[in-house]
Amino acid sequence: MGTNAVVIGGGIGGLATAIGLRRIGWRTTVLERAHVLDDAGAGISLAANGIHALDALGVGEVVREAARHQYTGGTRTPDGRWLARMDGVALERELGTSIVGIPRATLHRLLRAALPEESLRAGAEATSLDRSDPERVRVVCGDTVLDADLVVAADGVGSRMRTLLFPDHPGPAYSGSTVLRAITEHPVDLRTDFELTWGRGAEFGHLAFADGRAEWHAVLNAPAGVRHPDPLAEVRWRFAGWHHPIPALLAATRPEAVLHHDVNELATPLPRYAVGRVALLGDAAHAMMPNLGQGACQALEDAVTLTAALTAEPTVASALSRYDAERRPRSQAIARAARQAGRLGQQLDHPFAVAVRNAAIRMTPSRVTVRAILRHAAWTPPRLG
Repeated sequence: MGTNAVVIGGGIGGLATAIGLRRIGWRTTVLERAHVLDDAGAGISLAANGIHALDALGVGEVVREAARHQYTGGTRTPDGRWLARMDGVALERELGTSIVGIPRATLHRLLRAALPEESLRAGAEATSLDRSDPERVRVVCGDTVLDADLVVAADGVGSRMRTLLFPDHPGPAYSGSTVLRAITEHPVDLRTDFELTWGRGAEFGHLAFADGRAEWHAVLNAPAGVRHPDPLAEVRWRFAGWHHPIPALLAATRPEAVLHHDVNELATPLPRYAVGRVALLGDAAHAMMPNLGQGACQALEDAVTLTAALTAEPTVASALSRYDAERRPRSQAIARAARQAGRLGQQLDHPFAVAVRNAAIRMTPSRVTVRAILRHAAWTPPRLG
């Protein structure tokens, strides 16, 4: 097989794939449509499967060093009562590594640092694919045409490449939830590493970072497209009276730092993750709701699995067939589980249903909760050659 690849999309999944491909000797170019790599975004929590994938790519340790390990926290009600506590030590014992929290911008920079500077082209938007030659794909990018033995479409939930490959697919659907989030301007006195608080049709969570700052997110049931003149004021109003440290987190936030995005997902699963010499990866393949914290972890699993398949199989075609067979069942099952978690968690609005859910969570033994997390986070990466 050839060894020249084009990766479309310079996010977590695309960068991880480029790292993996270069580790096995492929020449790889990453096309990122953003002209300036300003690393916009808030924070991210990486479960054990994501960390193990980074280990396989050779960047796990540097990410651990920059992250805060999550051992304490859990789920609460708006008045501060605990529904469930997180046993980070037990999870680390079972999985071999802890959950970590890190700013997305930091993770992006660390992944880019593992690649030669010339391999990433900013302000380069892939607009079409020419797949008429079975031996290669031509990627049209402005006035430039790149020939590739393999194209990896990692261009996000609104993937243009997915639309080109599956023109009859309905594309992403609005989940019914919208999220506002930010990173605090300065450190905040936090007693836990990670928390979620569930109200009626609303969730507030925080994720502590190694430098003492924190990411917070507020998820609300809302119609698609609703925006507020002052998002921070809206969050303060919506979560007024909720327990500490929510007021402190909001007080430590600059209004202009708040991001607001609707949560979209691929509610209709793709029939396959590969077409010819093009592989779909990450949100382009299986955009899911964030309720299990598995979106980025699944993209990292994709990157490692695709890289391993290319070392194990004799042709690109057989490698992509293997990648599809290994990744589609697992990632789509986790997407379904994330949707269900959202419906029973943040999106639940009826007072009686909320009360029943809360009672059920309180009565669930911690070992059962740990087993539930293991179903998604327990993953052993394949060997890269």
